[in-house]
Amino acid sequence: MEREPSERVDVCVVGAGPAGALVASRLAGNGHDVVVLEAGPQFDFDSRQRRMEQAIRPGDGGSVWEMGGDRDAFSATGEQYYPLNVSRVKGVGGSTLHWQGMVMRLHPTDFDGSHRNDDPAWPIGYDDIRPYYDAAERALGVAGDADNPFAPDRDGPFPMAGFPPSYSDSLFAEACEALGITMHSVPNARNSEGYDERSACVGYGTCQPVCPSGAKYDASVHVEDAADAGARIIDRAPVQRLETDGDGRVTAARYATPDGDEHRQEAREFVLAAGGVEIPRILLLSRSEHHPDGLANSSGAVGRYFMDHLFAGAGGTIDRETRQNHVGFITSECHQFYDDPGQTVERVDSGETVVSSSSDAFSPIKLEFLNYAGPSPVELALDADDWGDSLLDDLRADYGHSISMGGLVGQPPRRENRVTLDHSTTDDHGNPVPDVQWSFGDRLGRSLDRANEIQHAVLDELGTDVSWTVGPANTGPAYHHMGTTRMGVDPEKSVVNPQLRTHDLSNLTVASSSVFVTSGSMNPTLTIAALALKGADHVAERL
Repeated sequence: MEREPSERVDVCVVGAGPAGALVASRLAGNGHDVVVLEAGPQFDFDSRQRRMEQAIRPGDGGSVWEMGGDRDAFSATGEQYYPLNVSRVKGVGGSTLHWQGMVMRLHPTDFDGSHRNDDPAWPIGYDDIRPYYDAAERALGVAGDADNPFAPDRDGPFPMAGFPPSYSDSLFAEACEALGITMHSVPNARNSEGYDERSACVGYGTCQPVCPSGAKYDASVHVEDAADAGARIIDRAPVQRLETDGDGRVTAARYATPDGDEHRQEAREFVLAAGGVEIPRILLLSRSEHHPDGLANSSGAVGRYFMDHLFAGAGGTIDRETRQNHVGFITSECHQFYDDPGQTVERVDSGETVVSSSSDAFSPIKLEFLNYAGPSPVELALDADDWGDSLLDDLRADYGHSISMGGLVGQPPRRENRVTLDHSTTDDHGNPVPDVQWSFGDRLGRSLDRANEIQHAVLDELGTDVSWTVGPANTGPAYHHMGTTRMGVDPEKSVVNPQLRTHDLSNLTVASSSVFVTSGSMNPTLTIAALALKGADHVAERL
């Protein structure tokens, strides 16, 4: 690949994940001259079968998407350890190369701050982003059904019909009906039919970490669209810093290439779309005489308010077959406790209280019915001590009865949770690595406890022998990086304005979940995509 810079272009996009890909596709499609700089490689689509085999073959080890080493070094010095590299990808397509593909809209209450204790409101409302949600669903190709009574209003059907519920969903349905808990389908960014020249899902079941068929959306789709429209894509070109003039404008993105050289890509407009960790890192690395605390950081908020979604779950075995691991993605969820997480759960036939309500403030709770619960036969066989018929008997006894629930609970924004620079550790270009300083807080613990209470009520109703629970003491992140360049109208308290342009620099836009003001508890990618399209339109207005 030729990695020399282009002559000064209209737009330089940093990052080729979903946000950068959609921005590039939108702007290039409208006739603008676009260059995309991506830190990682362009992966060959034909390698996906091999990557899938690598993921499921015992003993191979290593990262399916080539993460690791000095390039991806990080620190985690906070109260809670943050395992950053477990679930990110540097490369064309970004983390959508191995995401699960769940795409839900945030609720109006997430934007206006109501029912969320003291959470701040966003400077935009649901109605401001609603048309962009519609466009994002069409762009990604979303399969869904209109059976969710708790979902926000929408302006038409999903692009494709939803996937049918899994077999284990039908088992959960019995228990949920008895408890007055509403199950419903969940939208997926994977094709339930042929869409956008990509096939329908063919059931590999390895959605994480790789979809060999391409039926699950990943951002390489829109990178290719952008290239077809004339955009130039430069891979293995990590941006080292942004250069500015004295008039509050970015003049160039300085990037490295595999041959050891550095180049300057000049542009009229710049868009940072490198995710909630690398974006603040680039801004902090770009400090200068005019910007001694880093770019766009007059508020001191760059890197601050780092948020994630935390996992709550429980599971075990029942005396019925569950057909575990037959589907690689979630087909049913419950959003009943999203806007009202403290509501009482009662047995429908008797009115008996099963889970009592509480006056304590909670984060929103999203519940998931996991049809991929329990170990696979391969895992069981590898851990077994027997062989032959004895092993086969053990597999038949131990496999196929696992069942579990999951869920996500969002972190409230906390100023002390942040991404900053660790000057004691450097990457392969000598730059300080990102340091994730992460902690929880009381509300998060209460919310996880609440989610576990509801999950145990459902599992008990099923007669489950519960063998594990993930709650406040042993929870982990969903790897949804949010909040490190928050949106707002006050330049003293935020990094970008409602048009996603930085307060401090007139030609720098941020397209990422890093602009989220609060985290909600819905998977963030659809909102990332909607905001990217919104930001692209505002960039186009200035060109």
